[in-house]
Amino acid sequence: MDVELNGETRLYPIAGDPIAQVKSPGLLTGILVARGLNALVPPMHVRPDDYAGFVTMMKQLPNVGGLIATVPHKQATLPLCDHPTERAVFAGSVNVMNKREDGSWQGDNTDGQGYMNGVADCGFDIKDKRALLVGVGGAGAAIAYEILARGAAYLAIHDVDETRRDATIARLSDRFSGKVGVGSADPTGFDFIGNATPVGMREGDPLPIEAEKYEAHQFVADSITKPEITPQLAIAQNKGCAIMPGLGMFNAQADLLVDVMTGSA
Repeated sequence: MDVELNGETRLYPIAGDPIAQVKSPGLLTGILVARGLNALVPPMHVRPDDYAGFVTMMKQLPNVGGLIATVPHKQATLPLCDHPTERAVFAGSVNVMNKREDGSWQGDNTDGQGYMNGVADCGFDIKDKRALLVGVGGAGAAIAYEILARGAAYLAIHDVDETRRDATIARLSDRFSGKVGVGSADPTGFDFIGNATPVGMREGDPLPIEAEKYEAHQFVADSITKPEITPQLAIAQNKGCAIMPGLGMFNAQADLLVDVMTGSA
């Protein structure tokens, strides 16, 4: 990958806290270069208290063409986005924005599409299956919507933040009546189990799911890219489950992210 770096280079920062775990800057920059664009994706470590000011500053810089938000900034990006898509509004979060010609932010949430495209690429079809999703934060709400939109028979949601869990279930119930409800960390009885929390990213994290209860017929997915095989995925593999690491999610949505952030979507 030969990146041209000069005064005409367009920047598409990715902001997170922490940021060391993200694998996307090189991958997305490679896609930009392959498309013939003089552009790159620099990683930016931005703490929550500084995030609104950071987004304002990026809006004011003419050579910044877009912005990607990762943990924990996706929900905070929604009210900072001038023109969010309906999908992003439903998810309650934005993970990628493009700066329009008038300087305003156009935003979307590609997490649900990327997660479930990655699952499909691994050979699992969610249609008519029973699913358990743990975590409905910035990415999780979008994933929950996509699971049901693709025809899951039922979705159980577990989140330690019960207020967030119940609000997500209520919104989904308006669209998918009778197909969504409260779940727990117990994966028993489900065909598909997905982790959409950052739990497992740091050494010593507790398991987000009671992984010792996994059975070989189940499909287990994660959204964490580092480590590639999280502790709960390692247990799933040992139980004979098919899995999708978080990198599968990101690879599946990489082109979507570039399309949105460059305004070509």
